[in-house]
Formats: sequence, C-alpha cells, structure tokens
Amino acid sequence: MKTTGGTDDQKRRAGERAAELVSDGDVVGLGTGSTAAHAIRAIGRAVADGLDVRGVPTSFDSRALAREAGIPLCSLDEVDSIDVAIDGADQLDRNLAAIKGGGAAHAREKVVDAAADRFVVVADPTKVVETLSRSVPVEVLPDARAAVERDVAELGGDATLRRAERKDGPVVTDNGNLVLDCEFGALDDPDGLAQDLSRLPGVVEHGLFVDLVDEAYVGTDDGVDVRTRE
Repeated sequence: MKTTGGTDDQKRRAGERAAELVSDGDVVGLGTGSTAAHAIRAIGRAVADGLDVRGVPTSFDSRALAREAGIPLCSLDEVDSIDVAIDGADQLDRNLAAIKGGGAAHAREKVVDAAADRFVVVADPTKVVETLSRSVPVEVLPDARAAVERDVAELGGDATLRRAERKDGPVVTDNGNLVLDCEFGALDDPDGLAQDLSRLPGVVEHGLFVDLVDEAYVGTDDGVDVRTRE
C-alpha cells in the first residue's frame, strides 16, 4: 500500500536538502520510501567525496540502497545514539504528526526514528494535510490477526489485511508479521488513537508517529519548505 503523488523533482529536492544536515562523524538513520531514497543517494555521494558517517537502515530496501550508494552500515545496537534520522511519510499534518507504513517498514522505522536526536521527515506537498485521514498500518503477530481485527472494530476502525501485489497471500514484514490497514476516517485525536492501538495485545507496532518528528522538509516545484512542530 505504498503512496503515490508528487513529482520526482519535489521528492529529490526534499531528500537532498535533508541530506545536507548530515555532518562528519554522524550516525544516520536511513528511512524507507521514494523520497528518503533521494536522501540516501545524496549521502552516498557525500561519502564518496570523503564524508565519514555510518548508516542505520530501517528496512531491507534502505539497506540495499545504502550499500549500493557506498554508505557504511551498522545496526542500532552497535551505536550509542543516532544523530539524525531522515525518513519519509505517507501523510503529515500541521503539527507534524505522521502516518507511515505504506512500505510495511514502520516498526523498524519507529525504533530508529525515535532513537534519533533529530528526526526529519522528507515529503512532497501531496503528503501534507490539515487532518490525518489515511488508513493506519498496524503490524500484528500472525496468530493475533483476528483478535486485533476485533479490537480495532471496537475502537471504531475497519481493519483490512494487506495483500501482496505480485504474489498470492498477504504482505509479510521484514519482521515476519502481517499488516492490517485500519480505516478510522479523519483523526481528530491521533495521539489518543496511537495510545489505544499500542495497548492492543498482538500489535507489534502501528504507523502513527506522534510527537516524534522534529522537522519536515517538503519539496516544492522551486525549493524546499521547512516546517517545525507547532
């Protein structure tokens, strides 16, 4: 359930601008998605020019791209902290609450992004909204699927198992779990819903990122709009 929209130039501007935040000696969280990919490639070019950094990837795809770009990699448990994490978002509101998980990597993304001293979202203008309203991806243990679907319904949501696009069966995360896409309509209280979802037995992680994003770099047709939390 990856999101589309925005031009590649807009995404490139956002990703490349965010990559400029990375300094020599930094540990960098490497996000997942088409806009974060531009940041990874830009960091790779800087490494080729002599920048000394280590990257902590958030998914199989970001790990593969970082290796291709020549970025030295490490795991989260090999470092004391992450200086800056750069990641995309499927939707972002004016308070910088975000919905992530279109690529089913939100559990690892949240662990890495939350560990960063500075978490920057890169996005194109189509991702920015007044009120979050996309379905919320919820990673669940396979045996807990039916129970979590019932619990989501009690919270007023409608859970749908995410199906793979080019194979039979469901999407399976890098962690070996399933993803439920949960429709709640407009989210007037994303923080409250985030807490409710976190309490459900069988939920590994959900795609609501509340009070985590420090800044957003939104690529436009002629530059980058830098936003901070209100």
